[in-house]
Amino acid sequence: MVKYPMKFVVKGSAVPGINVNWHTSAEAVGAGLQAAIPPEFDGPGGGFSAEDFYALAIINCYISTFKVYAEKSQLLFSYVTAQVTLEVDRDEKGFPWMARAHLDVVLDKPSSKELGQKILEKAVKGCLVMNSIKTDKTVNLQIAE
Repeated sequence: MVKYPMKFVVKGSAVPGINVNWHTSAEAVGAGLQAAIPPEFDGPGGGFSAEDFYALAIINCYISTFKVYAEKSQLLFSYVTAQVTLEVDRDEKGFPWMARAHLDVVLDKPSSKELGQKILEKAVKGCLVMNSIKTDKTVNLQIAE
């Protein structure tokens, strides 16, 4: 049984300089990732950016939600793939923000096409990251046979 509230702790540490990458980690995992300012913001790249982490949060939340629903519904499938295209723009006040996120999902060879479609849609509604962000979201769900 899932119990709320839950806490997740992540950490980051950096030294000065726009061209110096830094390390981030999740307490539950222990291992970390290299983070960097992307070239689009005049950084060096070579590591995950905040924008990458934001889009990855959407994908990981969607896929994990889908997998839980599929498991509980006993839906079998070959694989599920997802891609998020994130668009950064300026808001009405001129501040940069994560304006739009488009999620493309393909479910391959589900044991039931109807159940697969139902779970694909249910996972969109149940994804806590998608429910928590104000970014405009669009979704394209496909089933490959």
